[in-house]
Amino acid sequence: MKKLFPFLKPYLAPFIGAILFIISAAVINAITPRTEGLIITKLTEDVLAMSKGLEGAGINFTYIIKVLIVLGILYLISTLSTYAASFFLTNAIQNTMKDLRNAVQNKIRRLPISYFDKNSYGDVLSRITNDIDTISNAMQQSFSQVINSVLSLTLALGMMYVINVKMALVATLIIPLSYLVSKFIVGKSQNLFYNQQQALGKLNGAVQEMYTGFNEIKLYGKQEDSIEEFEAINEQLCQTGFKAQFISSIMSPLVSLVSYLGIAAIGTMGGIFTLAGALTVGNLQAFIRYIWQINQPLSQITQLSSAIQSAFAAATRVFEFLEEQEEVKDPKDAVKLTHAKGNVSFEHVRFGYKEDTPLIEDLSLEVKSGQMVAIVGPTGAGKTTLINLLMRFYDVQGGAIKIDGVDIRKMKREDLRSLFGMVLQDTWLYKGTIAENIEYGRFGATREEIIQAAKIANVHHFIKTLPDGYDMLLNEEASNISQGEKQLLTIARAILADPAILILDEATSSVDTRIELMLQKAMRNVMKGRTSFVIAHRLSTIRSADLILVINEGNIVEKGTHEELMAQRGFYETLYNSQFANKEAQ
Repeated sequence: MKKLFPFLKPYLAPFIGAILFIISAAVINAITPRTEGLIITKLTEDVLAMSKGLEGAGINFTYIIKVLIVLGILYLISTLSTYAASFFLTNAIQNTMKDLRNAVQNKIRRLPISYFDKNSYGDVLSRITNDIDTISNAMQQSFSQVINSVLSLTLALGMMYVINVKMALVATLIIPLSYLVSKFIVGKSQNLFYNQQQALGKLNGAVQEMYTGFNEIKLYGKQEDSIEEFEAINEQLCQTGFKAQFISSIMSPLVSLVSYLGIAAIGTMGGIFTLAGALTVGNLQAFIRYIWQINQPLSQITQLSSAIQSAFAAATRVFEFLEEQEEVKDPKDAVKLTHAKGNVSFEHVRFGYKEDTPLIEDLSLEVKSGQMVAIVGPTGAGKTTLINLLMRFYDVQGGAIKIDGVDIRKMKREDLRSLFGMVLQDTWLYKGTIAENIEYGRFGATREEIIQAAKIANVHHFIKTLPDGYDMLLNEEASNISQGEKQLLTIARAILADPAILILDEATSSVDTRIELMLQKAMRNVMKGRTSFVIAHRLSTIRSADLILVINEGNIVEKGTHEELMAQRGFYETLYNSQFANKEAQ
């Protein structure tokens, strides 16, 4: 609750308003049993007087009607107060949850890539949606009820002591006994609720990954394995959920048992006192009502126990996420390159994803503006790692990377990344028109600039053949166009961005020969006058590169042009010849 308070603080006014209306309703609920008792007492007195044959004896309807009118007004005020409390409370809680979601979303932007390498997207999504919804629902259900319950308990006990101290003392014992029972159960179930939320996050992660890779799962016949994995995680959620809910559900009947035993004792005492003339029938009836006013909130709190404990577990997960270590903050005196030339240098760079397992030990490299640099090597050699360091998705652990002589750590990440354009193997397009997807490279671009970028990317003709041309709507997966056409659109996007440095990562690896030729032509167009880094397994596509870096085990083992490297008859030649040998074997 302490961690949640900063999010509640801006909405204290409606919270306080809700509390005041809850107090109003609780006070009225405390008064009404005593007021109802006046009617019972008066009717009893009048009936006894009539039975004795006293002169003028009869039912005093005028008195009863006046009391009923007062009761009607009290019930009306109580109802209106309840509605007003609900309005203010709902408004405050929903705004609080909105701010909490925004905080989580902003946190995502500040987290390093390494966090997402270690945690599934589904689990992160579960914290944003399921966990925050769990907190919201619990607060919506329990906040007013808990406050109302505390007030009802307090006021009811107060009225009991006014009626009869001895009976009130017995009634008071119900509360600490119920508390001890609740504390014992909560102590056993709280960790189980946390495990339940963790299992739910794991399940969401598995589902997200399975549906993302649905085609691959079917392609490689892994349906049964996926089903088994899902069933195992689902079973874990079932088991943790059962344990948490079952143990928590024991609380309500145990608390009720304590209350019923107390009611039995008080009912016996009340009967004795009434017969002895120490207590009126109306006050006995009122006292019984007050006992139920104690039992009711205790039962409500125990029934809400599962929701409250789930909310605490969910809040723990949300604030664990908000407290995750963020990226190193940008320097206050950051340098901004206004007209970047695209000179890139790696100076004795050292890096490893684990401190004790270095991947790159001593990398030095000079790349001149406008050069095309190809990066090749076996899987896991460190090709993509080089790009991750260049983009500051990870920071170097030693040495420095400089652009135009400026250490990239002295630049704001936003300014640094604005220097780059990227065309990746896994294309990303969103639901919107083709024009909007190209415009993503530079918001505010004119239609003419978008068309010109498409022409340079060699995709204009294809777009014109579509039913709505540039206004054709892509679906959520952009599955209504081919993979090669997606690649061409991302190249058009990169052209529109007009970056100083271009990164091409396996951009032609999953298309047919015809589209590959179109992509190569488009990439040659976009690379003109720009420093470009090309990561490729198809070595035939990078023969014209100004510089080829051959990386193995994180270090540059060879560098030069295609001709120079082939003449060295080393690692590159082996890689190059093995590809053509494989093609011939096929």
